[in-house]
Amino acid sequence: MLAMLLGEMLEEMGHKVCAIAATEADAVAAAEREHPGLMIVDARLGNGSGVSAVADIVRTGHIPHFFMSGNTASVSALRPDALVLSKPFGERQLAGAIVQALGGAA
Repeated sequence: MLAMLLGEMLEEMGHKVCAIAATEADAVAAAEREHPGLMIVDARLGNGSGVSAVADIVRTGHIPHFFMSGNTASVSALRPDALVLSKPFGERQLAGAIVQALGGAA
């Protein structure tokens, strides 16, 4: 439900949402299928983790991304260099994370 609300928020901000995945395996498959320009990944996914999914996805090439988490310290412990957006967040914080993940190009 939260992923769908995030998708709606992103579309209202002018972005195209190509996939919403609930599990680690679905996230990896969606990235392989869609070749996204940016991934916004929940650190906790069903049957695995967003951190593990991103590790698998970026093996074939870098895709700009950031994580969302209610526990940013747990993500930072696994990926000290990761960009992590703390939940809960609003549109302004989401927009800032997108710009930062894209290297200021948005």
